[in-house]
Amino acid sequence: MKKVFLILLCALLLSGMLGISCHAEEASYNWYCVHVKDHVQPRVGAELSFVESLGGYYIDHAHAGWEDTEKVIYLTFDAGYENGNIAKILDVLRKEEVPAAFFILGNLITKNTDLVKRMAEEGHTVCNHTVRHANMSTKSDEELLRELHELERLYEEKTGYQMAPFYRPPEGRFSKKNLECTKANGYDTIFWSFAYADWDNNKQMSPEKAKQKILENLHNGEIMLLHPTSSTNAEILGDIIKELKAQGFRFGTLDQLTGRSARS
Repeated sequence: MKKVFLILLCALLLSGMLGISCHAEEASYNWYCVHVKDHVQPRVGAELSFVESLGGYYIDHAHAGWEDTEKVIYLTFDAGYENGNIAKILDVLRKEEVPAAFFILGNLITKNTDLVKRMAEEGHTVCNHTVRHANMSTKSDEELLRELHELERLYEEKTGYQMAPFYRPPEGRFSKKNLECTKANGYDTIFWSFAYADWDNNKQMSPEKAKQKILENLHNGEIMLLHPTSSTNAEILGDIIKELKAQGFRFGTLDQLTGRSARS
């Protein structure tokens, strides 16, 4: 009788009827890319090597060498709210005739609709950073897609345009399941190969120090992440763009990076 009871207990445990999950908790990852000097393309750690196989992009491998005849860089901005500096950033991009990608939140669409419409009308790629900027690594597929689709609906309702199918995880936090879900639903997930501490408006780096950091870490095929709410970035962007042009860089689009322009 005891043996029969043990067999039944094991069966119940395996079937999950006692409420014990047989599945390991989904691992959460924080995106990072270590700065590399001498204009060498940085690489991510081994624990993040799966990202590209699941539709993630962080660099343009096709333009890897500093001495290549063609140098390309991709300017991307994470924009959650306006404090006067996003408009200044857009002024610089318009003056220099440079395209960029803006990953936006619902707050910006709702409170600064004209600014978001301007992004699209001036030729920039308007992309999905979720509607609320929550940690997506802890969310189910349904919750993730709800965040993405709600932002898209809000964007189309307020601007009349359709949002580009590019997604950037809030705070760079994600899981393999997130990437599998976004890839299966037609999104490319865009990370970055360079960023610096520019997000805290109360701890802004000096313009000279910021320019030095950006230019020292410059590399071919770079996806640069900047926050357009930064007063330092608004001040130095024009100088940075002029320097990049002088060094022979062209400014690529995410359609070109991911091959969507060739697919369409």
